[in-house]
Amino acid sequence: QVQLVESGGGLVQAGGSLRLSCAASGRTFSAYAVGWFRQAPGKERECVAAISGRGDSTYSAASVKGRFTISRDNTKNTVYLQMNTLKPEDTAVYYCAGRNGLYGGSYYIRTHDYGYWGQGTQVTVSS
Repeated sequence: QVQLVESGGGLVQAGGSLRLSCAASGRTFSAYAVGWFRQAPGKERECVAAISGRGDSTYSAASVKGRFTISRDNTKNTVYLQMNTLKPEDTAVYYCAGRNGLYGGSYYIRTHDYGYWGQGTQVTVSS
């Protein structure tokens, strides 16, 4: 099992940057694929980025491509989401999620692919 804790959210002006962190417990973190999801009020939860356990495969949604970058440091049991050139439409609660991918090279982008979720961190982008 793994427990996930997000941090790094906050209020930022449009055009600014934030870096979210997802810290995980457990000694087998590199086995877990991780996804970053977001959910705005009245909208479905969507995957914005995902990364394989080994960190060699990544995904970015079209809406954030070129602005958001997912990475991980398995020595620190942490996955990051660097968010640049933020827009008001990026305002949402951001969640990280984990799935035991058995050290494979796959990432996952559907909510039901993941069994472990953090509590979420609010990101608010003002215009």
